[in-house]
Amino acid sequence: MNIPTQTNDAGSGISPDSDEGSSCLSRRNMILGAAAVVAAMTLPKNSLASTPLSTTDQPSKNNNGKDDNMNSTTDTPETAHTFDPSNFTVVPARTFEDLRVGEIFRAPSRTLTDAHASAFQAVSADNHPIHYDVEYARRHGHTAPVVHGLQVLAFTAPGATLFPQYIGDVFIAFTEASCKFLKEVHAGDTLYSALEIVALIPQGDGGQVTTRATVHNQRGELVLSGEHKYLLRRHA
Repeated sequence: MNIPTQTNDAGSGISPDSDEGSSCLSRRNMILGAAAVVAAMTLPKNSLASTPLSTTDQPSKNNNGKDDNMNSTTDTPETAHTFDPSNFTVVPARTFEDLRVGEIFRAPSRTLTDAHASAFQAVSADNHPIHYDVEYARRHGHTAPVVHGLQVLAFTAPGATLFPQYIGDVFIAFTEASCKFLKEVHAGDTLYSALEIVALIPQGDGGQVTTRATVHNQRGELVLSGEHKYLLRRHA
C-alpha cells in the first residue's frame, strides 16, 4: 500500500497546499483590484470634494478661530467697500475763505529746448524768423533765436502748479492775464515759474483771486512778470 507523503518544494519552501492558497489569494486580489478600478472610473468628477479630509489635510485654525485659508491675497480689501472717488484728491480741498495773501504756488522748473520752440511755432502759427532763423536773429542783435513770448507766458499756467488742485471744487473761471517781457529767453534756458496771491476780494457768493505771476531763468534774472485773476465760489 502506498502511503501518501507530503513533499516540500526545496527551492521555495512552500508546500503544494500553500501554492493553492497563494493562487486563491492572488485571484481574490485581482478581483478586488478590478472592482476598485471600476469604482474609480465611475466616481463623479467632484467626488473628491466630498471625500473627508484627514486630520493633516484639515484647514488650520488661527487664534481667532478662523480658517487660515481665508487670509488669501484674493480676498477683497475692506477699504474697497468704502472707497469714494470724490475724496481721492492730490491735496486737501480748499475754498476761497481758506486762501491767504502771500501764499506762493510754484511750478516745477523746466529747460526749454528747440523741440519746445518748434512745437509752439506749429501750434501758434507764429512764423516770424526771429523765432527759428539763427542768422536772422544774429543780424538783428540777438545771440540766438528768441523763444515766443506767449510760450514763456504759458509757463505761468496755474495748472503747472498745485493751485488748481486746491481750488478745483470752487473754481469758476480764469478771467484775466497780463504780463511784461523783461528778458529774452532762448533754447537751453531753464525757467522757474511761480504764482503768489496778492489780493482776495469777496464778491457776493464768490470771490476774486489775484496772483502775481513770475518767471526767472537759471541766472536768477526775472524774465517775465504779470498778473492772473480767477473767480471762485466762496463755499464748496
